[in-house]
Amino acid sequence: MASRFTLLLFLCTTLEHAESSFAQVKCSAKNVGYYGHQSLLECAVQTSPDASDAKIRGVTWRKGDEPLLVFHNGKFLKEQPGYMFAEPSWNENNMNVSMIITNTTVAHDGLYSCDVITSKGLPEKKYTRLEVQAKYSVPSVTSNPEKIIPNTRSSLICESHGGYPKGQLRWFDDSRADWSKSAEMKVQQTADGLFQLTSTLSLMPRSTLPKYICMLYNASGNKEYEINFHTFPDNDFSHGSASVQTSKILAPVLVIGSLIVGLLMALLVYRRRSQRARRPSAAPLMGFSTVPPRDFDDENRQYPETVTEPKDSMA
Repeated sequence: MASRFTLLLFLCTTLEHAESSFAQVKCSAKNVGYYGHQSLLECAVQTSPDASDAKIRGVTWRKGDEPLLVFHNGKFLKEQPGYMFAEPSWNENNMNVSMIITNTTVAHDGLYSCDVITSKGLPEKKYTRLEVQAKYSVPSVTSNPEKIIPNTRSSLICESHGGYPKGQLRWFDDSRADWSKSAEMKVQQTADGLFQLTSTLSLMPRSTLPKYICMLYNASGNKEYEINFHTFPDNDFSHGSASVQTSKILAPVLVIGSLIVGLLMALLVYRRRSQRARRPSAAPLMGFSTVPPRDFDDENRQYPETVTEPKDSMA
C-alpha cells in the first residue's frame, strides 16, 4: 500500500513539473522608476517549444493586497487609473505581461506581485520591486550673518530639496578634510513624500577657514553636487582667523626681524670692544708737533701764523 502511495505521489509531482515547464513567469527582481515619469515593472511568460500555442488565461497585478490590474478569460475586470499593460494592444496571445505606472510618485515605491494563469501550465506568482528615485535640487549655501565678521561666531547653511530616497549633506574644507561632525543636519519629508535636507555648520572664532564645500550624496552614497563657499569673498586675508591668516603673515616677519636685531646688537658690541681695546699712539703722525697759535690779531684782522717745530727724531 505504501509503495502505491509513493508511486502516485511521484507521478503527480512529475506531471506538475512537466506542466509548469511548459510556461514559466520570469520577472525582474528590481526596477527603478523616476519621480514624475513612467515606470516599467517587467514580467514575461516563457514557453517551451511544446507550448508555443499557449494563451494567457489570467493576469493579476497587486501591490500588497490591493489589485491594480486584473485580466481573466479575455476580459479586463479591473484597471486602476495610472496602471496599464506595457503594450497598449495587449491580448491573451501576448506573453509580455509587464505593467506600466504612468506617473510615478513616492507612494509607488515597494513590492509588487504578478499572478499568471496560462493554458499550458499551473498558476504562478512572482514578485518584483520598484525603487522610486527623485533627483535633489542643486544645493544652496548661505551664511548667518550674511557677511561674516572676523573672529566672531557664525554659521553656514546648506539646503537641498525635492529628492528621494533620503540623501546626505556633508561639509569639507579646501584640503578635503571632513567637517560634517561639526554640523547639524535636519531632514523633513514633505506632503508629496520628497525630502528636504538642511545642514548647519557652526564656525568658531579664530578658526574660520577661507573656504568650505557642501557636498550632496544620494541614498546610494554617490556624490551628486558640490558647492564652494568663500567666507571672505573679497579675498581680504586680514579678515581671516588669527590662527590661520595673521600667524602666516607675522611668523616670518618676526623671525626676520629678530635676526636683524640680533645682528645689529652683535655689531654694536663688537665695535665697543674694539674701541676699548685701541690704545693712544705714543707719537703724533708725521713726526711733527703743533704749537698752539698766537692770539688773534685784532688790529690787522689777520690770523697769526702757526709755527710748527720739528721734533728731535733722535730724542
